Amino acid sequence: MNHKKVKRLMRELNLYPVTVKRRKYSSYKGEVGRTAPNRLKRRFDVKEPDKVWATDVTEFVTEEGKLYLSPIKDMCTGEIISYGISPSPNMSMVMKMLDTALLSHPDHKGLMIHSDQGFQYQHALFVNRLKENGIVQSMSRKGNCLDNSKMETFFSTLKREMYYGHEKEFKTREQLSAAIKEYIEYYNNERIQIKLGYLSPLLFREKIA
Repeated sequence: MNHKKVKRLMRELNLYPVTVKRRKYSSYKGEVGRTAPNRLKRRFDVKEPDKVWATDVTEFVTEEGKLYLSPIKDMCTGEIISYGISPSPNMSMVMKMLDTALLSHPDHKGLMIHSDQGFQYQHALFVNRLKENGIVQSMSRKGNCLDNSKMETFFSTLKREMYYGHEKEFKTREQLSAAIKEYIEYYNNERIQIKLGYLSPLLFREKIA
């Protein structure tokens, strides 16, 4: 159904989205490593897959405690290449995410990975893994969330569609983790995007391959 029709029906039925108070997770802890420059410079219009990946960490809360999601998003197709989920925003989660992405997408020629200045991306493990694979590192400027807005947009979409308003339904981290995994599967394979010509990210990748 066309989005304009949906908006019209919502107006006629007096339906409005619920406004929620959002939590913003920050992993910045100062320059604990060698910070990379902002090489991406908000050039988000990427024409080829596996040329620019974006990554970040976001926080969820369950009755059992906090849960963290760390995904990698392809800036061309919009798909989530890989992700890690953990009760803490540790390096193990981030490195598992990175290594999974590198194994599943082995052609790294000309690849750049963009992130904020979180401690995970300044850590020697992360920096050296990129160097070993010939990958260029780029970081947002401090306090400039718009420099990584494509990743922030994914987090906003995910939480709006499967988390906000449903927080109390997730009693345990395991329940929330399962719901996140299910959503990412749906997001990659079924959720259409206007900018992708009304295709899902994986269908768009197949089309331009």
